[in-house]
Amino acid sequence: MAVKIRLQRHGKKHNAFFHIVAADGRAPRDGKFIEKLGTYNPTKNPALIDIDFERALDWVSKGAVPTETCRAILRYKGILMRHHLNGGVRKGALTQEQADAKFEKWVNEKTTKIESKKSGLSSKAINERKSRLAGETAAKEARAAKIAAKNAPAPVEAEAAPAEGGDTAEA
Repeated sequence: MAVKIRLQRHGKKHNAFFHIVAADGRAPRDGKFIEKLGTYNPTKNPALIDIDFERALDWVSKGAVPTETCRAILRYKGILMRHHLNGGVRKGALTQEQADAKFEKWVNEKTTKIESKKSGLSSKAINERKSRLAGETAAKEARAAKIAAKNAPAPVEAEAAPAEGGDTAEA
């Protein structure tokens, strides 16, 4: 039996939500599965991935073949990196302590990247909101000035020309 790690679609139209499952390769996409390994929500930014690290690593170690998308998810979460390092330990190229140190270093770098992306997205959203608010305020002020000019009383003609019969300087 060829076991695959793949996505099982759930959710509404245009609002996909996936379960990450280990299933027989011959089973239908949303059909019977052997074990649920986690969930994947691509509608959030960054995507929310909740996966049982140990169980997924165990399935990959046993020879389960991930689909292309699941391979990307497993790579993102570090499961394939851990599997690679465990292979080095089995072959004698690394000790378990060296492998653990390399994995911890990789996890720390990955975490800082993710946090910087999240903070960049939130600051971008705040800046967009501020610029949109400034534009709305300018438009509101322009509209208010236009309405004030329209509602203001018409300027009264100043008495610039004196009465014609009353010139006293020439008499």
